[in-house]
Amino acid sequence: MDELEEIVYKHALLNASKHKGSANPKAVMGSIMSQEAELRSRAKEIGPLSGKIVAKVNALSVDEQLNEMEKFNVHAENKKPEKKEKGLGELPGSHENVVMRFAPNPSGPLHIGHARAAIPNNEFVKKYGGKLILRIEDTDPKRVFEPAYTLIQEDLEWLGVKPDEIYYQSDRFDIYYKYAEELIKKGKAYMCTCKGGDFKELKDNCKPCPHRDNSVEENLELWRKFPEMEEGQAVLRVKTDINHKNPAIRDWVAMRIVDEEHPKLGHKYRVYPMMNFSVAVDDHLMGMSHVLRGKDHLANSEKQKYLYNHMGWEVPEFIHYGRLKMTDVALSTSKAKEGIESGKYSGWDDPRLGTLRALARRGIQPETITQLMKEIGIKMNDSSVSWKKIYGLNRNIIEDKVNRYFFVADPVKISVSKDDCEKMLIKRPLHPDYPERGDRELLFDGDAYIPKKDFKNGLVRLMDAVNVDLDGEEVTFHSTSFEDAKENHARIIQWVPVEENVKVKIVMPDASIVEGVAETDIKDLDVGTLLQFERFGFVRLDSKNDNEITFYYTHK
Repeated sequence: MDELEEIVYKHALLNASKHKGSANPKAVMGSIMSQEAELRSRAKEIGPLSGKIVAKVNALSVDEQLNEMEKFNVHAENKKPEKKEKGLGELPGSHENVVMRFAPNPSGPLHIGHARAAIPNNEFVKKYGGKLILRIEDTDPKRVFEPAYTLIQEDLEWLGVKPDEIYYQSDRFDIYYKYAEELIKKGKAYMCTCKGGDFKELKDNCKPCPHRDNSVEENLELWRKFPEMEEGQAVLRVKTDINHKNPAIRDWVAMRIVDEEHPKLGHKYRVYPMMNFSVAVDDHLMGMSHVLRGKDHLANSEKQKYLYNHMGWEVPEFIHYGRLKMTDVALSTSKAKEGIESGKYSGWDDPRLGTLRALARRGIQPETITQLMKEIGIKMNDSSVSWKKIYGLNRNIIEDKVNRYFFVADPVKISVSKDDCEKMLIKRPLHPDYPERGDRELLFDGDAYIPKKDFKNGLVRLMDAVNVDLDGEEVTFHSTSFEDAKENHARIIQWVPVEENVKVKIVMPDASIVEGVAETDIKDLDVGTLLQFERFGFVRLDSKNDNEITFYYTHK
């Protein structure tokens, strides 16, 4: 049996084991549709096949069924599996006046990893009638890619995330200075002039910096001289527990000197806040009720709690989620940028990248990404996402929406004798499940293009047209009847008229190019239209000119 038959057979055996040896075709079909997302598009094929295979399984004795299950490694479920917690669930703490934020660094456009944060924050805010803040954290000039200021907001708009307020940390330096000075006056921060290596040695051995006990006046004097100091000459440190079990949390840096030119600020400032300081100040001032971020920020949350306690601020609910792993895709913004600059990638929307704009260009829907992130939830365990999963979710969203057309890759011309067959106007539905959308028309006059891979000896049926025998380079008319084709096990292939067609180029996920021809009706479609090339896959119309139309491949 082939691969599909084996899948159906396994589901039938399992269903039979649950019902005293008698499998139910509808139940088997339902099991396949729910568990084998990639096969949902083949439902019409699987339905009749399930009936045949269930009859075969039910003809076996229970002992024979058990032997078959062992042979095919099918295991009956002895107990109900534990329900896995799915979805976003509830936010901890109070649900009144919920304020949350999405706070990216503007190092590039957003990728699917950023959606891991953006979507849950957005969904919780909608759920509780709260407020979502977009905060661009651009206090490290070395990591600022200026076009990202615009790219990020475009990506969020595509994703359907609409912040209520937008802030740029580069506009808030004077605020950070105010709170830094207040912290010094409270005796909770001090100016440290130790060399980096010297402080690390002290810190690692739970020994205080010699400047830790300087008076408030001494620290204020150094603070006011701070802007005139050399880079690395001094830092402002927040006092924590010098004996804390995590050395990284001991007296962490709040402010340092940066001489790098900032894309927005130029050289206006030299004293720059560190992330933990600016984030904690802003989260307080912006009224964050909940801070949702990756578990790589666990230590940062601990650092920021010290600042909250020093200032007498209410600590928000900190929620941490696991890492998102994705196979066969480049998520590193820095590596993507290097690849673009070197010419390896065509741009931020290169199909090999995991950016949201790359996914959009291929035809992945924003609803797909939203659904994916809601299913993953906000658990602490790491999550692995496959393209198979993304494609399955996306297929469910687009399958009913997009129309069908013929496309022939690597076209080969065949000619059937005009004496053997008449011209015929072939009508194919734009969508087989929605006849109200109408038909497209293809003229068959004896000449046609077929895919090179289908040019093999034997009987083939040109879909909805004629049956022909292929024998080497010879093409012979056989018949027009579909029943003849079925009876003789003819291969059914798509085709495109020779006289009326349009050249097509399809960019694949690995950036390779498939060239061919398609039916002329696609010339009237708008850029951005999603469609399905029958027996090839879903594609998105990317660009068109008088001579050629370019598509990006979505998935099967």
